[in-house]
Amino acid sequence: MAATAIQATITVRRIRSPLLHHFSIQTAAWGIVIGAIAANNLRTVALRDLAGAARLERLAWLASGLDAGCAIAGITLAVAGWTMARRMAVVGAGLGIAVQGLALLVMELQFAAIVSR
Repeated sequence: MAATAIQATITVRRIRSPLLHHFSIQTAAWGIVIGAIAANNLRTVALRDLAGAARLERLAWLASGLDAGCAIAGITLAVAGWTMARRMAVVGAGLGIAVQGLALLVMELQFAAIVSR
């Protein structure tokens, strides 16, 4: 939704902003991929026993680590794009990846905390 709002704003106002354009592309792409994964996994949702809850907790912590790595990769891309080439498109893509990674990290940590109880 944020990607659509950003893209609509820069289109309507006829703003040429590589940073915002690539940020919105990354946000939309990540949203589509995560939505597809969630829709696919929704088919196999079942009540879990204690062993299944333990596996789910470990998976949530693993996903948290992967999300943190994704956020760090996005920040690295943004910093490298700025310091090496001053390319706003690369900075926007990096920031889009970092924002998605951080948002997923927050959700995964909340989920892991709930499952860990």
